[in-house]
Amino acid sequence: MQNVTEDNITDTFLNYFGKDTDPRVLEIMSSLARHLHDFARETRITHAEWQQGLEFLRATGRITTPKRDEFVLLSDVLGLSSLVDMMHSPAVGTSSSVLGPFHVSNPPAHDLGSDLRGEFDGEVVLVKGRILDVDNKPVSGATIDIWQTAPNGMYSSQDPDQDDLNFHAKFTTDKDGNYSFTTVKPVPYTVPTDGPVGDILKATGRHPWRPSHLHYIVEAEGFRSLVTEVFPSDDEYLNHDTVFGVRDDLIMHYLPQPAGSFPEAGFELSGSVKEPWLLVEFDIVLVAASSI
Repeated sequence: MQNVTEDNITDTFLNYFGKDTDPRVLEIMSSLARHLHDFARETRITHAEWQQGLEFLRATGRITTPKRDEFVLLSDVLGLSSLVDMMHSPAVGTSSSVLGPFHVSNPPAHDLGSDLRGEFDGEVVLVKGRILDVDNKPVSGATIDIWQTAPNGMYSSQDPDQDDLNFHAKFTTDKDGNYSFTTVKPVPYTVPTDGPVGDILKATGRHPWRPSHLHYIVEAEGFRSLVTEVFPSDDEYLNHDTVFGVRDDLIMHYLPQPAGSFPEAGFELSGSVKEPWLLVEFDIVLVAASSI
């Protein structure tokens, strides 16, 4: 019987793979085993710490629901989500950013110019832009899945007082690649800290805050799908996002507009906005699927 030791256990493990193992599975599992075993040897992890780590994973599974994915949140605060995004983002096109744990599948379709505020009050924000290709040509028929926090800093799936689809919408660009809608400002918020991820943040002295942002998923035939976020330039947490999602090209600006200047047509709120309002103009550039 082979004498398995601290020094040879990694090679012994790797020799257990069958000859028909998929090459990519072999590559990933081999690297994972090497790093995991090296981590244990480097830190001299104790039995108690090993058990604590296993319990952390169990607790992460217990708190995860269809509306809250603690594993995604864990990946986010460890920087892994953003690292994977950045490794696979093309050099051209709008940068990707983290999906986050609060996306809702199959949001309702809305006409261009629709208002997402629902029952919430606040300064009207008109968001518009174009979906373009890398040659600056419009992409018509692109779908844009939009979601954000309510003014109370909560996503609809976190808040029992909100409809499940509040501030979630899907738009389709027109022939010129335009999209547009009205909403209220999203606000900075804390990621959930009542679970295992919160324990990590507290143990490492980290704050749980994210800068305010609008989430986008943009899809169009013949193009690579884009998951991203757009952040206002004046947010106090712009340089300290706890999930590392901010990129230079994802910064937008709130442009104050005077009372009485809201567009007279083309928006659900046309004719009803008499007070000052804010304009956001943000174009998104998609990369052809064939270039990846």
